Amino acid sequence: MTARDLVLGRIRAALGDTPAVPAEVPRGYRPAGSGAADLDLLVHRLADYRATVHRCAEEGEVAQVVHRILGGRRVVIPPGLPPHWLPDTVTAVTDENLTADQIAAVDGVVTAAAVAVAETGTIILDAGPDQGRRMISLLPDVHVCVLRTDQVVAGVSSALARVDPRRPLTWISGPSATSDIELNRVEGVHGPRHLHVVTVPRA
Repeated sequence: MTARDLVLGRIRAALGDTPAVPAEVPRGYRPAGSGAADLDLLVHRLADYRATVHRCAEEGEVAQVVHRILGGRRVVIPPGLPPHWLPDTVTAVTDENLTADQIAAVDGVVTAAAVAVAETGTIILDAGPDQGRRMISLLPDVHVCVLRTDQVVAGVSSALARVDPRRPLTWISGPSATSDIELNRVEGVHGPRHLHVVTVPRA
């Protein structure tokens, strides 16, 4: 018997019999769609991440909020963004295969969202027509994201049930931020330094 055989024999003896692997892994620990979505919790989480939340009583107020944030400036928008979300005070540049330099040169971006997770304070974009390419939500310094209240779900499993995993998903939890080894927080390294979430009643 070689030393290798001896070592492997001892490992097998210590492990004992291999437990049977179940045919199906149980997934009932938190079924998708369980739990009530809590908008107040989402707002609390976003504020904790240093995002700014604007709660609108009706969709018609969105343009007023965008005016207060980006009035007099240039913004990039996805092709399917509802035009009534934009005030006359902003210069909108529609993303029709803009280059990275062109997108980085604007002052902000306005998008919609696919879904938001109250438990984690996370907003998910799926590159839909009203959200656009991932690049337009990462390069500008200011991101204004309009979120319908019926897009808010309780947990991550509920959010995953609403999105297509084959689409390019962008998960946003507050403004872009990172820290070095001394825990000095720096914002804007990997995306916008300023995130504004505008909530509107369900359609």
